[in-house]
Amino acid sequence: MNSTLLRAALVLGLLSAIGPFAIDMYLPALPAIGVSLQASTAEVQMSLLAFMAAIAVCQLFYGPVSDMVGRKPPLYFGIAVFSLGAIGCALAPSIEWLIIARFVQGVGACAAMALPRAIVRDGYTGADAAQLQSLLMLVFSVSPILAPLAGSLMVQFGDWRTIFWAIAVIGVLGLALIGFFLKETRPAADRTESGVGSAIKGYGVLLKDANFLGLSMIGAFGMASFMAYLANSSFILIEHYGLNPTLYSVMFSINAVSFIGVSQMTGVLTRRYGLNSVVRTSVTGFIVVMVALAALFGLGVDRLDVLATLLFVGYGFLGLVIPTTAVLALENHGKIAGTASALMGTLQMVTAAVVMGIVGAFFDGTAKPMVIGIAVCAVIAFTLTRVTMKGGVGAPAAAE
Repeated sequence: MNSTLLRAALVLGLLSAIGPFAIDMYLPALPAIGVSLQASTAEVQMSLLAFMAAIAVCQLFYGPVSDMVGRKPPLYFGIAVFSLGAIGCALAPSIEWLIIARFVQGVGACAAMALPRAIVRDGYTGADAAQLQSLLMLVFSVSPILAPLAGSLMVQFGDWRTIFWAIAVIGVLGLALIGFFLKETRPAADRTESGVGSAIKGYGVLLKDANFLGLSMIGAFGMASFMAYLANSSFILIEHYGLNPTLYSVMFSINAVSFIGVSQMTGVLTRRYGLNSVVRTSVTGFIVVMVALAALFGLGVDRLDVLATLLFVGYGFLGLVIPTTAVLALENHGKIAGTASALMGTLQMVTAAVVMGIVGAFFDGTAKPMVIGIAVCAVIAFTLTRVTMKGGVGAPAAAE
């Protein structure tokens, strides 16, 4: 492992974690926000959906712009907007204000979530890219492991507004990280062919590429399954199973550890077996575990230990799905990596938002609607894998 790869993983991983940190850190505070702002569970969840919707839509602009002007200027702009949105959340006098401020925050956050994938593609392909993606996820894991715990402590010793002041400070630190440690990876010579027309043409090419769309959607439904857990876990674990915010944070972190820990085997496994084989095997394991979980809860099992164990195993398989499908999808689109990364991110966030909305609509205070939603996502991801990768399709030669 060379030092350049490790440096890139550290910087890009920390930048990628800024947006998710703004989600994970305030999860333990969702019930408290509802009480403070006299809002229903659905209204509080709208603050999360607004954030996700902004990320989904705005990536479509950041990606092509980064192809035109380089990767760093859009990152500066995005994280500055993110920080301002966090301040707006901290000052929110009503749930409506909070939802709007979270949308603004999402407009900025998506720059740091979409562009690191393009930066990886600027310099790496194949197994090296898969390894860098998995290392990036290792650094990124600071968010789901530490953020809920930090948020729960702030709720216990302060209030939910303190969380957003802390998030604003994190945004300022992100600006410093870009300025001092991130190198521009989109040379000026590569930008000369990029413009509004080329961006539109690029999206046209991508939308006609069944391989790109299929691989992106496999990752999208995998990510949506995790987002369904993310959106509902605090209400289920705290209000249904009776955990306090600190124990909830530990429970949430355990699944994140599984997801991130298994992903670190991506580089070794892809070099030995190829990206295609890793995707097929991990998606198969994912569907088996999540369908089993849904079946048990459908039969009346409502136990925290069963939920925790099967989610831990299932999200471990998902940790191999996300980085490998991303690498395969971007493999043939290096010249428009920013645009391709943006469209992939938009597809993932839109899918996640729709799934979260559907699962939220059926929320009944128990885990059953959530685990059924997760299982449906796993079934769709498995079906897409069978169709997209049929007969070896989905793996460029360079990726194997």
